[in-house]
Amino acid sequence: MPQPMPVELQPHSQEWTRLAEIERGRLSDVLRTNLVAVHHIGSTAIPGICAKPVVDLIPEVLSLSRLDDERQQVCSLGYQWWGEHGLTGRRYCTLDDRGTGKRRVQLHCFVRGDAHIERHLAFRDYLRAHPEIAGEYEAVKIHARDLHPNDSSAYADEKSTWVSTIELLALEWTRSQASLHTNNPGRGNRW
Repeated sequence: MPQPMPVELQPHSQEWTRLAEIERGRLSDVLRTNLVAVHHIGSTAIPGICAKPVVDLIPEVLSLSRLDDERQQVCSLGYQWWGEHGLTGRRYCTLDDRGTGKRRVQLHCFVRGDAHIERHLAFRDYLRAHPEIAGEYEAVKIHARDLHPNDSSAYADEKSTWVSTIELLALEWTRSQASLHTNNPGRGNRW
């Protein structure tokens, strides 16, 4: 079980996008035909706001049982495998920097079509499209960090009510955007 970490927030960095791309390629090399997509989620995927310097990715797979069989390939990339880690249907993995021991990447693996994928992508896309809400999120994160500077679990709990509220708005917004594009195909697809 990974232990809570101190909460370090940093200004947004393009390095996080580069790291996400590198990991996408490495995962693609080992998961091959089981891998549908690798989505960059969380605060490191939202330009303009501070974040913990840990890149969150959702590897979306065709089969969780096949992913379980591919566990050694994932671990061969340096990831630690934590199983569901409290969330049914997820496979959670962490990658720490070999030099510093600090967490660099977290994988939240789900099977294609899992509702958790939709909610994470909706939250990310909603904040990208609404910078004022992203700014509110940054303030919530700073407040949570100030209350719990040495406990990443308590930090996450502190901001969970705000995140849950915005997730509901984001899901509604995402579905309405999809409906607009379905009903008016001439507008193009922004996704």
